[in-house]
Amino acid sequence: MIPLCFSACGASVTLDEARGGVDPPRPLTPRRERVTLVVDGTHFIVDPALFVAHPDTMLGRMFGPARQHNFTRPNAKGEYEVAEGIGASIFRVILDFYRGGLLQCPEGVPVAELREACDYLCINFDYSTVRCRDLSALLHELSNDGARRQFEVFLEELVVPAMVSSAQEGERECHIVVLLDDDIVDWDQDNPPPMGEEYSQILYSTRLYRFFKYIENRDVAKALLKERGLKNIRIGVEGYPTCKEKVKRRPGGRSEVIYNYVQRPFIQLSWEKEEGKSRHVDFQCVRSKSVPNLTATLEEGPVRPAATPTPQVDELDRLNGPSPHPATQK
Repeated sequence: MIPLCFSACGASVTLDEARGGVDPPRPLTPRRERVTLVVDGTHFIVDPALFVAHPDTMLGRMFGPARQHNFTRPNAKGEYEVAEGIGASIFRVILDFYRGGLLQCPEGVPVAELREACDYLCINFDYSTVRCRDLSALLHELSNDGARRQFEVFLEELVVPAMVSSAQEGERECHIVVLLDDDIVDWDQDNPPPMGEEYSQILYSTRLYRFFKYIENRDVAKALLKERGLKNIRIGVEGYPTCKEKVKRRPGGRSEVIYNYVQRPFIQLSWEKEEGKSRHVDFQCVRSKSVPNLTATLEEGPVRPAATPTPQVDELDRLNGPSPHPATQK
């Protein structure tokens, strides 16, 4: 019996198939590719499509266009050695991000190490992607991120103009004092503070003052300034004179002004290789042995010959040299 064949909307089935006697052939499911990653001596077998779905990360670029163009190559065993310097326990958390879009930091895994791994692998580290039981450690890392972004704004808007002002005056370093917006500086022009504060650059910014209250923010700012090539960086809090407190009269009519000091943040930095040192060669000034006035010397009498200096003899020369002649006895 010849099976009848029906065609509808471009699909062909036999009569038996139409009656439900025979199941139609199913399309073959393509076999998913697997790759072996070696991280800290541990092997991970994963589907590279997980990485390709996040093209902005390092692994997404490695197993995406870079692998297609033969930039990412396996070793002799066909394995890919990746994430150098990252532990296996940290990499398991990283794989959770590729599978579910969230980093679940387990207990016993330092948040700082997870943060370093995310920076290395170009994975966004914020509260939308990270969950951690140790909220203190997580918030510390998030505060460091926020402090860095905030200080970059302070640097461009406030600190750099102050450094440029000092550089245009020929200075090689800069001392910046941060005052509050409502601080008033009233110095006696005849009796200024005796500590050289007149050479400091003053920034009126309550926001920057609040930023520098925290030691952690000062560390973040110092690290950023080092990255920008600045040297001899000091950031701290010091006393700064704002106004006269009282005037004392000293014997002889001399006045001594006592100032009111307030604790304010400061930045001390330089843009030269060595602070306080010049790069030119310094020559010592040697007293000349020439006669300054020859006529006066002739009037005083003949010039006595200078005594012949006795040559210095090293002790080794005495031991190694020939023995001296014995003196002639009279």
